[in-house]
Amino acid sequence: MKITHILALGLMLSVSGTAFAQAAAPAPAPAPAPAATDDGLEVTVSDDSDWQDLGIAITSFATDADVPTRTNAGSTGALGRALSQVVAGDLRNNGLFKPSGPDGLPQPAYAQVQAPDYGVWAARSADMLVQGYVRAGADGNITVGCYLYDVALKQQLVKGGWQVPPSDWRRAAHKCADLVYSRLSGESPFFDSKIAYIAETGPKDHRMKRLAIMDSDGANHRYLTSGQAMALTPRYSPDYKKILYLSYLNGQPSIYSYDLATDSQTLIARTGNPTLAPRWSPDGRWVLYSMSKSGTTDIYRISSAGGGTPQRLTNGPGINIGGSYSPDGSQIVFESDRSGSQQIYVMGADGSNQRRISFFGGRAATPEWSPRGDQIAFTHIAGNLRVAVMNPSGGAMRHLTDSWQDEAPTWSPNGRIVQFFRTTKSTGVASIWQVDLTGRNERKLPTPVGASDPAWGPVRP
Repeated sequence: MKITHILALGLMLSVSGTAFAQAAAPAPAPAPAPAATDDGLEVTVSDDSDWQDLGIAITSFATDADVPTRTNAGSTGALGRALSQVVAGDLRNNGLFKPSGPDGLPQPAYAQVQAPDYGVWAARSADMLVQGYVRAGADGNITVGCYLYDVALKQQLVKGGWQVPPSDWRRAAHKCADLVYSRLSGESPFFDSKIAYIAETGPKDHRMKRLAIMDSDGANHRYLTSGQAMALTPRYSPDYKKILYLSYLNGQPSIYSYDLATDSQTLIARTGNPTLAPRWSPDGRWVLYSMSKSGTTDIYRISSAGGGTPQRLTNGPGINIGGSYSPDGSQIVFESDRSGSQQIYVMGADGSNQRRISFFGGRAATPEWSPRGDQIAFTHIAGNLRVAVMNPSGGAMRHLTDSWQDEAPTWSPNGRIVQFFRTTKSTGVASIWQVDLTGRNERKLPTPVGASDPAWGPVRP
C-alpha cells in the first residue's frame, strides 16, 4: 500500500481545509550525550524519568465533515478518535511517556487544530499537546494531519501530514506517533514498522508453525504460509520487500525469500544437510546461514539471489551458528561451543579474526547486533534463560529480563527496545514480549495464537 507524506514534516492547514502549503520542519531536539564504553564505542541508556513526567495530552483528531469512509474504523468522526487512540497507545506502550487521552479530554473543533486554547491545557497541567485532523477525499483516500504543541511556550514544535489509502489509516497514526516521539526524545522513530514471527498452534509435540507478520503494535496480523511446512527464524530484508526464513518443506531444511508484494517465494539454498538461522547482510546482498556436515556446524554465506557456491566462514570445531552482521556489515557476531560451552564470538565479515567476547559465566546464545552498533543482545543461560545486552567487546553485560525462559532477542529499528519470546513453564506456550534498555518497561504483544522467533523490521519507507 502507498503512503504519501504530503509535506516533509510540515503541513499548513487552512480553516476551510482546502489549502496545503510547504513548511519547514523544526530541527529535532539533540539526543542525550552518550557515555563512552571501554572499547571506544558509545552506548546510551537514558534515564526516562523526565520524559515520563511530561504531561502529554492527546485529543481526538477533528474533522471538517463527519462523512463515511472506506476504512474499518467508520466515519471520519470515528476514525479521528481511532487515530488518536493509536497515537496514544504507541506513546504509552514504549515505556518513555505516560500520555493522557483521548478519553476524558476536551475535543477541539476543526478550526482549533492549528489554534489551540493553551489556557485550557495549562489548567489541566499538560506540558505537551498533540492534536490532529482527518479528512476523506473523493477518491476514498484519507488525509491526516498531526501537530505537537508546547503548552507553556504556547508554541508549535512540529507538524506533519500524510495521505493514505483507507486500508493504511493506522500507518498515518504510527507516523504521527513517530513524529512526536522523535521531537520529544531526540531519538529515531520506530512505530511505523512491522514484525515477522512464527505463529504456533497445536499440541507441544506436534505444533504447527507458520510464518506471520503484524504491525509494531500487534495490529494487521497476517499469515504468510499455510503451516503444511514448518517455518522458523524469519528476518525482514533491509528494503522491507522480502522475508527470509527457514522452511522444512517435505522434511528438507530450505532457505526461502518470501516476496511480500507478489506473495511468491524464491529458494535461496537447500543443502541436503541440517540448516539453521538464515540472516541478511545489511546491504541485502548476502545471506548467512549455519549448516551441519560431518559432525561440525559452520557458518556460510551465499548470494541473496540464490545459486552460486557458498563460502564457509568458520571451520569448526564444534557448533558455530547464529550469525548477525554489525550495522556497517564489517563484522559478524555468532555463537560457538568451541570452548566447551555456548559462548559469543565476533569475526570479520570474511571470517577473519574470530575471537570470543563472552566471559561472564553461564552460557550465551542467539546474539543480535543493535542497529546503533553499540550493543549486542543475546540469551544468557544461567539457570533460567534471560535476555541480556553487552557492548561489542563483551563488557558491561546487563540483564533486561528475569523470567523462566526468555530468548531470541531482536532490536527495534532505533535500537532502544528489545523484543523476544517468552515460554510459559506450565503450558509451554510461547508469546512475544518487549522490554526497553532500562529493563523496567516490559510489555506483551497481542497475537491471535502462540508466537515465537520475532524479527523486527526497519522503519517503513
